[in-house]
Parts: sequence; C-alpha cells; structure tokens
Amino acid sequence: MAALVGCQGSSLGTTRTDDNPYAPSGLKRGEASVDGLLVGHRLMAAEEYELALKAYLRSAADHGLTVDVLSAVGSANLKLGRLGQAETLLRQAVKKDENFVPAWNNLGVVLMEKGEIPEAARIFRIAFGLDSGQSADIRENLRLALARLKNPDYDPVNENNFALMRRGQGNYLLLSTL
Repeated sequence: MAALVGCQGSSLGTTRTDDNPYAPSGLKRGEASVDGLLVGHRLMAAEEYELALKAYLRSAADHGLTVDVLSAVGSANLKLGRLGQAETLLRQAVKKDENFVPAWNNLGVVLMEKGEIPEAARIFRIAFGLDSGQSADIRENLRLALARLKNPDYDPVNENNFALMRRGQGNYLLLSTL
C-alpha cells in the first residue's frame, strides 16, 4: 500500500522536472518545433550532409515539396556525391520556380561534376543573369565553366603537385613532384 501512495503524483516520464528521474518525452502536442529547413542548413554548414538530408526530408513532410525543399534535398545529395538524384531534384526545383537562383547554381555544379560542361555553362549563365552578377560564387562557377568550355583539358583543381614524405617518427617533408 505504501508503494502505491508513493507513485500517486508521478507522471511516469511524460514531463521532466528536477525530481523526475525519467527522460523528457519531447514536445507536447501543439508545440512548435524547429523548422527542418533551418536545421538542415545548419547541418550542411557543419558538413553533416546525411543528417541534413534527413532534416530536409522531415521538412518536406511538414511543408510539402516546395522549391526550397527540393533545392535543399538536391544540394544535400550533391554533397553526398549522389549526382543523379541531385540533378533530378534540382531540375524539379527550377521547373517549379524558374527564378530560384540557388537551384540553378547547384544544378550547374552537378552538371560540372558529371562533365557536362556546355550545359553547365548555359545553366550558370541563367543563374548569373537571374542574380544580376551579385554572387561571387556564381561568377566564379561561370568563369570556370567557360574556361573548361574553351579548353577541355583545363583543370584548376590540381595545379600544385606535392607529395608528403614521412621521415622518422612524427617528422614529415613536403616535396615537389614537378
């Protein structure tokens, strides 16, 4: 009988108070949660692309497949190296809103990664025009696409050829391979 009296006021873990040893149960019904897009953007900035993708998909469940959600899911797939999925989603995003600059830019990046340079240059021109040349990233992407279009062998990624050589315990030497 004494044991039952002791449990009378307990909520059995539904809320967290200082004297309650149970974990909190999360949000109560009707309480607002943090927007999945915002969480996803923060995770992308932290380079947690798989978690960002999950947050974006939760946002899609809440908001539907808006242009923001499509673009965000496409961008996460791009960072995860899923170029086919990224391209499909980003094409859906620009079809839904032809003036959404981030989706155009990221679609151009996907096409560059796939080696489709002429179409990437065309896409970057569209993004550059919609952005009125305001974004340095889009300007740089367009410049790289045009450089690769003129010179297909142009690859600015590996202009410095160095090798790291281990010399004993904890000592390393940087050597030029030219």
